Amino acid sequence: MYVKEIWRYPVKSMAGERLERAAVTPLGIDGDRVVLVVNPHGRVVTARTRPALLGHKGTMDPGGVPLVDGRPWSNPDVLADVRGIAGPLVELIHNESADRFDVLPLLVATDGAIAAFGKDGRRLRPNLVIGGVSGLAERTWPGRKLRIGDVVIDIDSLRARCVMTTYDPDTLQHDPAVLKDIVKRFGGELALNCAVEKGGLIELNQNVELL
Repeated sequence: MYVKEIWRYPVKSMAGERLERAAVTPLGIDGDRVVLVVNPHGRVVTARTRPALLGHKGTMDPGGVPLVDGRPWSNPDVLADVRGIAGPLVELIHNESADRFDVLPLLVATDGAIAAFGKDGRRLRPNLVIGGVSGLAERTWPGRKLRIGDVVIDIDSLRARCVMTTYDPDTLQHDPAVLKDIVKRFGGELALNCAVEKGGLIELNQNVELL
């Protein structure tokens, strides 16, 4: 098995960036989901209720500053765009604490499960895609570990999927049948909730060992 794809989403619920290498920390891919949209009550606003957020792209500049469509996340024009989607009182905040994640810091998918899914794997919003995996083998992995070089990843559980999978990553076209199909064929769960036992650097095509 090998590292087929590495993804980072600097702004939660926006499109992300594909990387050739990344630092993995106890809180997942360095720089992942560090900017959040929050309402006046401090609750995070996501694409589950504001899917148009997926139409904007989060990246990171060489200095580690999160960008939205190429602009620094703190640019007033970025906030204006976000408020046009999520409401006039929302704010953008920088948050590097563990509570910025819905479940665990790392979401791992496999090429076999994505092939079985039969849709664009970006709908699943993985951080890592592991290649060379047969069919739905990932469903037997919870409770085991992955080793990638010095990095050790704890596999906790299968991820329960939500409405975000129903939006095309490029066109944002909504297809409710996608989630219905995940429920019907995969019990509503696809890809893996993971934690980081030991951090380090990873890169594309690096060997992956299932422990």
